[in-house]
Amino acid sequence: MIYLDANVFLNAALNREKEGEKARDIIRKLQKGEIAAATSALSFDEVFWIVKKHRDFNKALKATKALLEIPNLIFLEVNDETLWSAYNLAEKYRLDPRDAIHLASALNHGIFTIVSEDEDFDKVKEIKRRSVLDFQPNNKTAHKHKRKTEQC
Repeated sequence: MIYLDANVFLNAALNREKEGEKARDIIRKLQKGEIAAATSALSFDEVFWIVKKHRDFNKALKATKALLEIPNLIFLEVNDETLWSAYNLAEKYRLDPRDAIHLASALNHGIFTIVSEDEDFDKVKEIKRRSVLDFQPNNKTAHKHKRKTEQC
């Protein structure tokens, strides 16, 4: 299982260059069940906000609906345990709050690979960051999951 940072979905929605193409390829693999992936519920907020800022409200609605409808994508709940973990990670690694929440969401669910363009994750020893440009699925990421959401 891999963790997809919000910027994967944003690249897929907004970027027409190589990063966007590779992000859309990751999402296609997820849709086909070739990889298993999760993201935080926070990704909904980030995708909506950034698409609205760069496009408009209706395109933001369309992008977040597409996000919610991705087959095989698991949305991880953000609860008080996640937030306390995020606080501790932010303190330890001097992370911005959104990065800390994404990281805590992954780690609290036993996910140790994050696909992200955010190099701040490189300083975190508990997780391995893969860029969308160099991500290649392996056997550990290639199994299906039945549930759409998971709670801690």
